[in-house]
Amino acid sequence: MFYYRIYDDLEEMNYFKSSFDDKKIKEHLLEFEKERKQYCNPDFVEFLKKRDVDAETIEVHNISY
Repeated sequence: MFYYRIYDDLEEMNYFKSSFDDKKIKEHLLEFEKERKQYCNPDFVEFLKKRDVDAETIEVHNISY
């Protein structure tokens, strides 16, 4: 699995995981951007999930010790 941090046009940051490597994610991102005028993270993850069943938004928490 690969883990990514993404920002959208609304300046929201999210993390997601995917079985696709960086090159494949960038290819799908270009395809996604051609279909939309505004980029929104939840929409991209849903778009990606149709191509990668393992794709999903994840939460990342800091821990300290």
